[in-house]
Amino acid sequence: MPQIRAASVVHATPALWVIRDADTTIYLFGTFHSLDNRTAWFGDKVRTAFDASEELVLETVVPADPRALQETARPEVTEVTADGKRRMKPFMAQTQAAIGTGRSIGMSVENGADAVLRRVAEGAGKPVGGLEKFEDQLKALANIPVPPPGAAAASTTPAVTVTLNDLLGAWTRGDTGAFSDMLAGFAAKSPTAYRMLIADRNARWGQWISDRLQQPGTVFIAVGSGHLAGKDSVQSWLAARGITAARVS
Repeated sequence: MPQIRAASVVHATPALWVIRDADTTIYLFGTFHSLDNRTAWFGDKVRTAFDASEELVLETVVPADPRALQETARPEVTEVTADGKRRMKPFMAQTQAAIGTGRSIGMSVENGADAVLRRVAEGAGKPVGGLEKFEDQLKALANIPVPPPGAAAASTTPAVTVTLNDLLGAWTRGDTGAFSDMLAGFAAKSPTAYRMLIADRNARWGQWISDRLQQPGTVFIAVGSGHLAGKDSVQSWLAARGITAARVS
């Protein structure tokens, strides 16, 4: 009988930053929302920072009850067409397609860094909060426009193709460059969607961090890596206001 070789483990070193003042420490971790089960990332400096933190803060806290999730999501992510049929709104449909692509190569949201952190935090009795309410996030994402046909061709910015594998590889190395390239292309192709999905939310999250620095304690914030790269990153918003996010790993 031929031997079946086990899939090799990929040891990742994703990017992590820290923001400190006299009595507050805030870790800022860039996640990959969907991962396979062979990427080992929750160790070393990331685990040390997480264990030292008193609370976990994610982009949002998704309802754990599938029925509650479905009831909350349905009216926000779908729309009724002219012929009376219900369909998923365009941006949400694109998001579902991206998740499907990830699943086809063995990736899942359940293995994503956000989901893993939440399970570990809840298992340890660590409080878990969100930068956005789940309903508000759904409503905002569902209303993001998709770029019109030909928008990429009309852009004066040279197109840079960044694949899912490119982003995953960059994430495992702690390299934000691929995310910056992806964001630049997104901003050129669909500036309104970029502003709604990235720039505006990063500004709100930066303000949350600035406000949280007024309270003592240690917090571990985990958001998608695309929010921690590019010209409108959370760190850039903070830096413009005199708040330094120092790279840890």
